[in-house]
Amino acid sequence: MTNKPVEVALAILYREGEFLMQLRDDKPGIPYPGHWGLFGGHLELGETPEEGLKRELLEEINYAIATPIAFGCYADLIAIRHVYHAPLTVPLESLVLQEGWDFALLSTESIGQGSCYSAKADDFRPLGAIHQQILLNFLAKNGGNCQGRIDAVNNFGCNNVT
Repeated sequence: MTNKPVEVALAILYREGEFLMQLRDDKPGIPYPGHWGLFGGHLELGETPEEGLKRELLEEINYAIATPIAFGCYADLIAIRHVYHAPLTVPLESLVLQEGWDFALLSTESIGQGSCYSAKADDFRPLGAIHQQILLNFLAKNGGNCQGRIDAVNNFGCNNVT
């Protein structure tokens, strides 16, 4: 018997050349414990990826995203990741972290290096590999620019689970 990959929705939230990321709890049994990752999570039964993304962002950081734009889909044997992007339109201080260890705006340099310092962890923590790859692809499609509106869409074939 094979396990079906879980479906998740992830948000690339950006402002002034930086990306909002969550430092995941450092608990065994969760994907990428103690790693930086994109905000988002599992879809509930009957939920579309966009609906799931909106729900997850409200649950995780109390952020009501207006209109996320589909970026692409990253699928493997473990998960089908529906990825959206949108500018972060509120001050960082207005977000309330309700899930995870820390959150921060990460520079493109940190994304390229694959790690970022967390004051709460008092340490440099790695980016989750798939999250780093998604952001590197996003930057490549947009010429490294995430200042304003981004029009590029990348489709990675959600039906091609390998």
